[in-house]
Amino acid sequence: MTATGWRQRLLASTRGRVLALLRWGPRTVADLAEALGVTHNAVRLHVGSLERDGLIEQGGVRRGPRKPAHVYRLTPEADAVFPKGYAAVLLEVLGHIREERGEEGLEELLRAVGRRAGERARPGSADLRARLDAAVALLGELGGLARVEESEDAIVIRGFSCPFESIVGENPEACALAEELVGGIVGAEVRECCDRTGAPRCAFRVGVVPEPRAAS
Repeated sequence: MTATGWRQRLLASTRGRVLALLRWGPRTVADLAEALGVTHNAVRLHVGSLERDGLIEQGGVRRGPRKPAHVYRLTPEADAVFPKGYAAVLLEVLGHIREERGEEGLEELLRAVGRRAGERARPGSADLRARLDAAVALLGELGGLARVEESEDAIVIRGFSCPFESIVGENPEACALAEELVGGIVGAEVRECCDRTGAPRCAFRVGVVPEPRAAS
């Protein structure tokens, strides 16, 4: 079986569903059991298998009314499970451009590409939420995972993974492409504020103040 076939079968299984849920953030056995509609014991079997494979790990303890529960999260190795077939070719392309134009030239080109692609993908709707949702959807198509978070003074597209994780380590300029891509779709100024303390997680602050919510 090819590596691609193995990944497809894994992601279609219950173990794959566990991995997909953990992409949104750490969860306990109880959280996973509720989301999957299976017993706690069934989840523990899958969690144990994924731990042995090095795809998940314990990431702390959550205090509860009865007893503490272990919280599980993905390991950096789990990212390889999710398809990113562009990485090998794109790394070669970016390396060649860097040699030809230098770092500043590479970033300038990536910003132009991201801006143009974002503007082309922008939905015709004037509704800001529709454009934010379109940006989240495109990040998902590229292999990322994100959602829109709104507060009284900010709108943030919060990523739980990075669609360019396979290349951003060697090419941090890819963040500039993502920034322009999201900005082009949303049609507003966007600033990336990604978390790079471990496995990269995208985040984009949208330069639009949401309208005040109506009083309930």
